[in-house]
Amino acid sequence: MTDDIILRSYNIKDPSPLPDDTVPAMAYVPFQEFGDIYEDLKALECGTLFPVLNKPFLGKRGDLR
Repeated sequence: MTDDIILRSYNIKDPSPLPDDTVPAMAYVPFQEFGDIYEDLKALECGTLFPVLNKPFLGKRGDLR
């Protein structure tokens, strides 16, 4: 079966953004796109240079503790 036939048989309109040569059951992590960055002191305070990676732990169910 070709990929087109497989996609049509499963009614998949938009295939995965993964590269064609990925191996099944192996992790794939896309490259991070370089964007905005924090100032030095803010980056140290947050533990990351990139605002998109700033995911502070807020406690149980998202409530501040």
